[in-house]
Amino acid sequence: MARKKTPPGHSNHERWLISYADFITLLFALFVVMFASSQTDRGKARQISESVRRALEENQFASALNGILGGTADRKGPGNAMRKGPGGARKASPAADKERMQGPLTELRPSLEALTRELKEEIAGGQMKLELQKRGLVVSLQQAAFFPSGEERIDPSKFAAIGKVAESIQKLPNPVRLEGHTDPMPIHNARYRGNWDLSAARSIAMLELLSGRFGVPRQRLAIAGYADTAPVAANDTELGRARNRRVDIVILSEQGVKSEPPRAVPYNGGKSTP
Repeated sequence: MARKKTPPGHSNHERWLISYADFITLLFALFVVMFASSQTDRGKARQISESVRRALEENQFASALNGILGGTADRKGPGNAMRKGPGGARKASPAADKERMQGPLTELRPSLEALTRELKEEIAGGQMKLELQKRGLVVSLQQAAFFPSGEERIDPSKFAAIGKVAESIQKLPNPVRLEGHTDPMPIHNARYRGNWDLSAARSIAMLELLSGRFGVPRQRLAIAGYADTAPVAANDTELGRARNRRVDIVILSEQGVKSEPPRAVPYNGGKSTP
């Protein structure tokens, strides 16, 4: 009796995918290690290399890499790693940048809030402007309200407002810089040869008022004249030029102090040393 032939088994034509997948996995691991070795953060490089080795041994390659490089992709869009630059550093948002910049200015924020309340009328009338900047708390005094045109003399009716600023200065140890600014319109008379002289003269007048009338120690004060070189508005309109004619009282932050000349002896409040 003839033996019945068995039909040949079904051939698996997709076995090559297994080898191909292994090759792609190893190739990806090679690129990851090369990427890690190019980073300046050697600790991160060692961490990635160790994770690759462990993931290959435990067959958890994808999950381990996602944990190191910043998250996984989902159906809603790219993972966290796609939103990071080289080395896995996340790009900070504008809000985070602002918060980081204002971190060292915490000491000046109470003064800003107090002056904003006390100078409410002057601020509302456009005579003064308060702003926290990286260099410190800037109190801008508009020329039209505090100085006669072309003169350095301070209007006595504004002494009370300046006294409130002086009171805040006295509560802090920070140095203070007095900055004079003008518009680009030329000035030349018997008293001033130009805007440089006028801007410096107004800074000196503010120094004399703060130290002489309100008792701010001169050792804490510095003056600067910028003429028209640091405008805050365009000079092609009268409104812009009016904003640029100002004296800024800057209560310096730690960052702002770095631009000041170093002191051989730390400031001691003007007290004499034995």
